[in-house]
Amino acid sequence: MAGKKLTCLDCGQVNRVPAEKLASGPKCGTCGARLMPGKAMEVDAATLAKAARTDDVPLVVDFWAPWCGPCRSMAPEFGKAASLLGTEARLVKLNTEDFPQIGAQHGIRGIPTMVAFAGGREAKRQSGAMPAGQIVGWVRG
Repeated sequence: MAGKKLTCLDCGQVNRVPAEKLASGPKCGTCGARLMPGKAMEVDAATLAKAARTDDVPLVVDFWAPWCGPCRSMAPEFGKAASLLGTEARLVKLNTEDFPQIGAQHGIRGIPTMVAFAGGREAKRQSGAMPAGQIVGWVRG
């Protein structure tokens, strides 16, 4: 059975989900967490690395920090975009204050910066706060 590989954002386990089942709320076979949560999820460095490398569904990362005003203003918009995109992409957030080495590894020079990963590679990036509609357009574009 072919399927889409998705890394659980809670436990880090890789799951295989039939493409036609992505919209029906698939859950992790290990921990039971939703694999397509429909909201932006906070991730750690290890989960980000594994998901960016492994997932068959595009992964969009918001690199942010709690002290960053534009990051805080974009947070609810990023969350709205996650629900609007549904199964088209998974949106996650990585706190660059907690994981400065990951920000450096990805060449993040300003925040907020969004990086989209597809097929195990960085596909594109965009810096600066954006409203939900613009984020959705950027992801789809």
